[in-house]
Amino acid sequence: MERVSSSVQSWVEEHKLATIGGVWAAAVGGSVAYSRRRSPQRATSLRLIHARIHAQALTLAVLGGAAALMHYRNKSKSSAAEQLDLDFYSQLPAATDADGNENERWSW
Repeated sequence: MERVSSSVQSWVEEHKLATIGGVWAAAVGGSVAYSRRRSPQRATSLRLIHARIHAQALTLAVLGGAAALMHYRNKSKSSAAEQLDLDFYSQLPAATDADGNENERWSW
């Protein structure tokens, strides 16, 4: 099951707009079907208006979740980048030697 979820997750990451469009279309279809079943006497135009509003609300929720996920991932990447910078600077030679003389690599 983990393999399927990771492949779905990678596809969603690569096709963000298609995923959001698919969620929107599914929400419109589901809302129209629910409205048609619940109150068949309602006008089609009214059903479509309500379906569009429901789909917009769901799309905003999906976009908000995607933004929160992106923020969380960027935050974790930035902390890893800070650690990488610290590792980089620890590998550089010292600016001065033990006697206090300036290292040749650091002189202009």
